Amino acid sequence: QVQLVESGGGLVEAGGSLRLSCVVSGRSFRSHILGWFRQAPGKEREFVAAVAWSGWNLYAASVKGRFTVSVDNGQDTVFLQMNKLKPEDTALYYCATTPNSSSQYDSDYDYWGKGTQVTVSS
Repeated sequence: QVQLVESGGGLVEAGGSLRLSCVVSGRSFRSHILGWFRQAPGKEREFVAAVAWSGWNLYAASVKGRFTVSVDNGQDTVFLQMNKLKPEDTALYYCATTPNSSSQYDSDYDYWGKGTQVTVSS
């Protein structure tokens, strides 16, 4: 069974950092893209970043320069390092996977984790 499990969320003050992890199991995703999305209360889910196992990556304009996405091939884990956090980064963060070569559209992603909450206080 395919599973994606996120962890690392929490409460942090503005300007602080968090590192999210997403462990992938049940299927080889070497040819897939891993994406991070987030959804704040009352808002639509939005793209944050995506990475390929080769190291290719893509970022939303709102997080570029503050967030870094990476993979650990040996542990089938994807990371999202979040620095200089802002209150507007508060959301439930999800990881997901897509067989597309590159995508920032959640409709292209077929497997999803349950999310990890990130709360940034002002």
